[in-house]
Amino acid sequence: QVQLVESGGGLVPAGGSLRLSCAASGRAFSVSAMDWFRQVPGKEREFVGKINWSDGNTDYADSVKGRFTISRANAKNTIYLLMNSLKPEDTAVYLCAAHTKICPTVESCWSYDAWGQGTQVTVSS
Repeated sequence: QVQLVESGGGLVPAGGSLRLSCAASGRAFSVSAMDWFRQVPGKEREFVGKINWSDGNTDYADSVKGRFTISRANAKNTIYLLMNSLKPEDTAVYLCAAHTKICPTVESCWSYDAWGQGTQVTVSS
């Protein structure tokens, strides 16, 4: 199994910035990509952005493009979400997801998508 732990959420005024972290841990796994999503109660989970592990390419939802930046620390299996110019509508629980391959032995590998529990981000107006 792969475990994800998010951190860095909190309360910030509109126009402020916040940086979230998501660390993956486990045994015998490799990461191909990691994503950030956000969820507001009563609404569908919304894609925020993703980063490919091999080349660092990123992709963002239109709602956050130009304000949010995803980066990674390969050696730590960690990604970051730097959020600038925050708006009240950015208030949500932010979750990370990892697309991984687990190979406990050379002969046995399988794909596994892990999810974190989320961290609350609240932007006050």
